[in-house]
Amino acid sequence: MDDEMRTLTIEYPSEVLWALQQEPVEFETEARLLLGLKLYETGKLSTGLAAQVAGMPRAVFLFELSRHGLSPFGQSPEEIEEDFANARRASHHQ
Repeated sequence: MDDEMRTLTIEYPSEVLWALQQEPVEFETEARLLLGLKLYETGKLSTGLAAQVAGMPRAVFLFELSRHGLSPFGQSPEEIEEDFANARRASHHQ
């Protein structure tokens, strides 16, 4: 694999900016983040690659995951808590 960066151009109507009350740079930055988040959430990319798509360091992307209700462990917080509860119950039955 090479480290070549590619560019994606997406056309969108100017009404989107009006509807969201955003400047073009703000909208495009958010769109990159949301694309990275979705690619990570669906299991298509690791946090590192999704962070690159989002245009930010991995540590910042991990923070964004939590802000958007996603887990860096690939599970929701509720699923992780359920796993811990199951492990506690199993350890008491031994």
